[in-house]
Amino acid sequence: MKVLLIKDVKSLGKAGEVKEVKDGYGKNFLVGKGFAKHATPEVLEEWKIEQANIKQALEDEIAEANEIKEKIDSFQFTIKHKVGANGHLIGSVTNKEVQQVMYEQANIGIDKKQITLKDKIKGVGIFEADCKLGNGIHAIAKIDVIAEV
Repeated sequence: MKVLLIKDVKSLGKAGEVKEVKDGYGKNFLVGKGFAKHATPEVLEEWKIEQANIKQALEDEIAEANEIKEKIDSFQFTIKHKVGANGHLIGSVTNKEVQQVMYEQANIGIDKKQITLKDKIKGVGIFEADCKLGNGIHAIAKIDVIAEV
């Protein structure tokens, strides 16, 4: 019997491969446990369409992440923060503040967990934050921290 593997099966093959197996092994174990489906022309066509949809969704996601990266790289964000008598910030700038400023100033909506500050921002000046956009795409946000009057 021919089966289409849905999941990787040790010592048999990887997902997406069509394999010839004994009837009992195919019906009772592979199909029964959800590791494979009978390799009919309809099932094979369904699998191809599903894989094409997954590939297209991934390409769309990468294109969107690249657009956001270009937007972040070309923009300088400004954060106004209270400054104490010694010239240092009262508290520090957090990734949540960076996220809010990115949304307010450039309409970029990313999660605060995707933003990593290289160093704690405790003074006035220009700093950088790493933004992880998924699929190995990173953007560096330039943040200008100024004193609030």
